Amino acid sequence: MWKLLNKVKNFVVYDADREFYAKVFPDSVAIKDLLRLRKMDYSDLPAVLEIEALNYEFPWPEGIFKDCLRTMSYTNWVCEAPGDVIVGYCIISVAAGESHIMNISVSPDFQRQGAGRKMLDYLIEYARPRAEQLFLEVRPSNPGAIDLYKKTGFREIGVRKDYYPAKDGKEDAIMFVLDLVPML
Repeated sequence: MWKLLNKVKNFVVYDADREFYAKVFPDSVAIKDLLRLRKMDYSDLPAVLEIEALNYEFPWPEGIFKDCLRTMSYTNWVCEAPGDVIVGYCIISVAAGESHIMNISVSPDFQRQGAGRKMLDYLIEYARPRAEQLFLEVRPSNPGAIDLYKKTGFREIGVRKDYYPAKDGKEDAIMFVLDLVPML
């Protein structure tokens, strides 16, 4: 039912002219302008799991994604290109005045085309009225993500030792925060 409602909402608010111009004049519209976010549901899990497996040596198992869909404090979205092709997903937790990006991932075929930034901007605006700060962790071996977070205003606040599984044991996580409420 939610998927149908989201499709109706996306149809109503979607600028069809953009998609038309993209078909007629392919270089006139950037792919990022054609991307849409909608709530994730269980039927999206095969595509989400495929992106997860392509991006991570130690991907989240299906059970974790199902838990995220069931848990009330987590909100999950997929990012779609025209044709309802899922090109990315993101998950955020909001509770007790804090928010935490749990996962954000873009299909390798769509990386560096604006999908990651579109999802990150969406998560920031989603969290802003619900929390004072937005946290995330990132692998030091992911310089593209680190650069995106810094350009978006996140600041490094620490390191979690041996946080991520890695080929040779464990990898640290760099902790970032974005203040959502202006500091006086």
